[in-house]
Amino acid sequence: MLQLYVLAQSDSDRRAYDYVIGIDAFPASVHIGLRTGVAMTLVDSPPLDSSLDVPRGGPSLPQERRLVTAIPGPKSLERMARKSAAVASGVGTTIPVFTVAAGGGVLVDVDGNSLIDLGSGIAVTGVGNSNPRVVAAVAAQLNQFTHTCFTVAPYDSYVEVAEALNRLTPGDHDKRSALFNSGAEAVENAIKIARHYTGKQAVVAFDHAYHGRTNLTMGLTAKSMPYKSGFGPFASELYRAPMSYPYRDGLDGVTAAKAAILQIEKQIGAANLAAMIIEPIQGEGGFIVPAEGFLPTLVAWASENNVVFIADEVQTGFARTGDLFASEHEGIVPDVIVTAKGIAGGLPLSAVTGRAAIMDSAHAGGLGGTYGGNPLACVAALATIESYQEDNLVERAREIGALLTSQLSALQANDSRIGDVRGRGALIAIELVNPTTGEPDAALTNRVAAEAHKQGVIVLTCGTYGNVIRFLPPLSISDALLTEGISVVAEALASA
Repeated sequence: MLQLYVLAQSDSDRRAYDYVIGIDAFPASVHIGLRTGVAMTLVDSPPLDSSLDVPRGGPSLPQERRLVTAIPGPKSLERMARKSAAVASGVGTTIPVFTVAAGGGVLVDVDGNSLIDLGSGIAVTGVGNSNPRVVAAVAAQLNQFTHTCFTVAPYDSYVEVAEALNRLTPGDHDKRSALFNSGAEAVENAIKIARHYTGKQAVVAFDHAYHGRTNLTMGLTAKSMPYKSGFGPFASELYRAPMSYPYRDGLDGVTAAKAAILQIEKQIGAANLAAMIIEPIQGEGGFIVPAEGFLPTLVAWASENNVVFIADEVQTGFARTGDLFASEHEGIVPDVIVTAKGIAGGLPLSAVTGRAAIMDSAHAGGLGGTYGGNPLACVAALATIESYQEDNLVERAREIGALLTSQLSALQANDSRIGDVRGRGALIAIELVNPTTGEPDAALTNRVAAEAHKQGVIVLTCGTYGNVIRFLPPLSISDALLTEGISVVAEALASA
């Protein structure tokens, strides 16, 4: 018999255990018996700061910007020093505050500051941090089992996630799905499957693309620093074509697509091309929305030439753009679609979903991995998908997009340094430029972001030229909090 002892020694500890295990009333000490034939004792470790009264995350967290120290505060600074001593320096940090709770549209740090979250952990927590459905589903699964490896002993939730993806992704054709851990891992597998299916090797990505930081996905990614510099050589048979970038190239979508296709045909050849991979709206590359007609023209050419069209919807998928998937906006149906980030409410999960003939071309054992489709992540995904549907979050993303676009366009009308306002749904960006030359202004962008951070608003920068500020709020954020966040960014821009 296994005797598991969990000793809760303070109110904050009790709240933490309550939150993880899902029990509303917790005595000072709890004895949980699990019959397994061995015995062990588990005693909880104290938190990093045992004096900290940890707030409970999720939607009950007070939705306010509240600064009680400078950003970063003394406790975050102490932890940043520990990070420097313990964590590899290549693992960077956007804002040096350590989180203790998050929910709705805010993040609370160890110093008690409450910051407006306009980043969602890079488009991950669309349904809100510590979403109650997700918490309940994961807590229940924890009490059943945590891992078997689906390729050893399968379980229902993996199959249910695959069924949901097959049903929800664009197109009514027969589909199959496979689950993985990260966006980069899913992209790697999508390429692997496309090569196996077509018997061809070449793959084309596009200017300004970002697909990950593994070796193959670095090769697909356009931006050198910090993602690729010094990490080569990269995988072979990877090529690049021009991307539609309306703000900078001035081309209509069909013309831009024909230019890309001509380059592909002349420099690679359709007979050698296994796949083209593209983000329907580019993420790290600068939230570049291709001109209307660009994507459909590429899809049509790929179909005519036995080239697998892969939509990388890692950042755009799951209601983020005001459609469940960004591919839906122009009605394109990818052969294969890659998803991650917003799929599982903050737990690590990714997927490759595609036409059955393509997905089934890989032999048994050719796809998989020890942790891919972990049961905790799978039940989180099912709860997350339910939240998108039951809480009308697709429509909410459109409302957020309208508010962001309206307020940022009003700023642009009075500040010529904002060269472009673009995006769709809750995925909106401003591109900052020299107003005289139109050249990218990365220095201004960094100053604005840094000042916003100091004032308690989390924003992210991006773009090949480092001159784009992107807005990716949780879909659970209120209009009032979102408007306040934009006002802080506006003040930061005015003072920069």
